[in-house]
Amino acid sequence: MTRIAAGLSTAGAAASAAEEAARQAAAGLAEEPVDLAFLFLSSEHRQDVETAVAAVEDELGPAHLLGCVAQGVLARDCELEEGPAVAVWAASLPGAQIECFHAAAVPANGGVAVTGFPRPHDPALVALLVDPFTFPAAPLLERLNEDHPGLALVGGLAAAGSQPGDGALIADGEIHHEGAVGAVIAGARVRTLVSQGCAPIGRDAVVTRAEGNVVFELAGKPALERLREEIEALPEDEQLLAARGLLAGLVIDENVPEYGRGDFLMRGLLGADEDSGALAVGESVRVGQTLRFHVRDAVSADNDLRQALDELRGEKVAGALLFTCNGRGTHMFPEPHHDARAVREALGSDALAGFFCGGEIGPVGGHTFLHGFTATMAVFFED
Repeated sequence: MTRIAAGLSTAGAAASAAEEAARQAAAGLAEEPVDLAFLFLSSEHRQDVETAVAAVEDELGPAHLLGCVAQGVLARDCELEEGPAVAVWAASLPGAQIECFHAAAVPANGGVAVTGFPRPHDPALVALLVDPFTFPAAPLLERLNEDHPGLALVGGLAAAGSQPGDGALIADGEIHHEGAVGAVIAGARVRTLVSQGCAPIGRDAVVTRAEGNVVFELAGKPALERLREEIEALPEDEQLLAARGLLAGLVIDENVPEYGRGDFLMRGLLGADEDSGALAVGESVRVGQTLRFHVRDAVSADNDLRQALDELRGEKVAGALLFTCNGRGTHMFPEPHHDARAVREALGSDALAGFFCGGEIGPVGGHTFLHGFTATMAVFFED
C-alpha cells in the first residue's frame, strides 16, 4: 500500500532543518522504505544545499531524491513564504517504477534544444522542477503536448533569486544550478489537479477574427465592444472585481458538450486598441476558439480550489505534492496558509509538501501549460 508522510522545520541551520523535517517524515512512514523523497529548501538555505541533501539521505535512505531551492516552502498545513524553512516529502510506492533525470537547454541550429529529458511511456506522473533562468519550460511543454498528449505533468519554476545561479536543483543526490530536474513515475495511482483561481463573468463567445495573440472579433463584434457589454451587464460588485483585473478564459478542447472550470486556460489581457477594438491576450488564439472573460480575487480563488479538491471526495488519499504561485499566499488571501490548509483538509492527512513557484505547471483540457497565480497538485492514492 502506498504510504506518504511529510515534515517541516524552521531551524536556522540547513542540515539541522533537513534532519528534523526528514525525521518527521520518517516517523509517518512507520519504517516503510522510501522509494521517492522531495526536499524543498527556502532561499535562506541556498548556500547549504549539500549538507541538507546529506542529512535527508542519512535520515531516510531514499531510493530517489528530488528537490530544489525556492522562494518559500510549504508542508502539512503551513506555508512559509519567508524565512529559513525546509520541507521534506517521503513516499513508499510499492511496485512503482521511478526514474529521476536532469535536463538541460543547449544551443542547436540557431535555437535551443533540450537534452536529458526522458521519453515517458504512459507514466502515472511526471514531476518537473525548473530553473526559470536557464530552461525553456513553455516550449518544452508545447512539444510534450504534441508528442505525448494527455501526459500527467505537474511542477513549477523554482524562483529562488533574481539572477542565474541563485537557485539549486537536486536529482538523486546531485546538485545542479541550471536546467530542470524531474521524476517519471509509473505504476502508482496518481491524479493531477489544477486550480486557476478564477470565476467566469458574462457569456461564452466564439473568436471570429484573430491573429496571433490578438483577438479582433468575438461573435462578430469588435472584441473590446463585447468586453464592455459584458462588464456593463454585471452587478456592481462584480464590476469592481473586473476593474481590478480581467482574464481571458480560452477553451482548450472544443469537443466537450459543456464547458466547466477545468476546460478554460486562463491568460491575462495585455492591452486593448480603441481604434480597432482589438484585445491582446497572453496566449495565441485561434478562430473558432471559445473565449469567456473571468475575474480573480481571494473569494473566487478559494472557491475554485475547493471545487477542484471536491474530486477527492470518497477517495483514500495517501498524500500530495502542491505547487502554488508566489502571488498567492498572503499576497492573495487575507489569512496565511490558505492553500496548504485547504488541501490538507481535503486530504485528511498531513502528507503534503511543496513550494512557492514563479510559474506553475499543470494540465488543463488535456494539455499541459505554464500558469500564473495557480495551484497545481499531484495527488497519490493508497491503492
